[in-house]
Amino acid sequence: MEITSAPIRNVLTRTSGYLASVTSHSLQPYRGCSLGNSLCGIGCYVQHNRYLTRGRPWGSFLEARENAADSYRRNYPRERRWAERNREAFSIFLSSSTEPFPPQEARFRITGQILEEMLVHPPDELVLQTHRPQVADHLDVLRDLGDRCRLRVHISIETDRERLPGLPAHGSPVEERFEAARKLSRAGVATVITVSPLLPIRAPDAFFERIAQCADAVVLDHFIGGDGSTDGGRTRATALPAAMAQVDPDSVELGYLDRMVTVAERHLPGRVGVHIEGFSGRYRS
Repeated sequence: MEITSAPIRNVLTRTSGYLASVTSHSLQPYRGCSLGNSLCGIGCYVQHNRYLTRGRPWGSFLEARENAADSYRRNYPRERRWAERNREAFSIFLSSSTEPFPPQEARFRITGQILEEMLVHPPDELVLQTHRPQVADHLDVLRDLGDRCRLRVHISIETDRERLPGLPAHGSPVEERFEAARKLSRAGVATVITVSPLLPIRAPDAFFERIAQCADAVVLDHFIGGDGSTDGGRTRATALPAAMAQVDPDSVELGYLDRMVTVAERHLPGRVGVHIEGFSGRYRS
């Protein structure tokens, strides 16, 4: 895997398309993802972004944006003014195209520095999306940040299964991610489990009951309608649907999402979000 570092002019990107209804900006502390060869990388929607990958296999490269915290500080006033002119809250999705806490974060500390900078220059709202339990290592900063802005920590847990046939393991064990969610939630940090993309669940009632015990809400999303193509065609071109079908043939169809939403609502009434509405913090009543 190629690991590099490089400066970036403006780490704050004004959102468009799908993400524009969630936040005004996105922020990517890294380019590429070192989890790309794990299970989450197999179905990752970002691998289809040719501008980002530049022809390189997903999971083969990671670029640390070495000056990201400084870039955030310098561009903060202008980007806040832009959001306000558009009558929007200055809100940030961190991050939509990479894992903010890859193993290499221990070396580079890019995301950690950004969070510390946000204590001084907070957005109005921050959605922190991660697949890694290391987010809980930043508990003190996140708790303070939650006093300065509307903060939601989204932790991806797509299934209760550790493996799907023929595919690599998760980038982080399911149990460790549940424990991170429990730790954050008990400390008063708003925590949401994102079941996205929804994978076959072995014991749905037990799974969503566990989520109810360690998170404030849950968001579900299927690769059909979630991967940026009208029928899930991008994901169907990967190895993920065939592996899902081996476990549960129904899981590759959109009706599976409806059934899992019904189960989730039994355990988290009023706290279940679906698709883009869920990522926006809007839950079904």
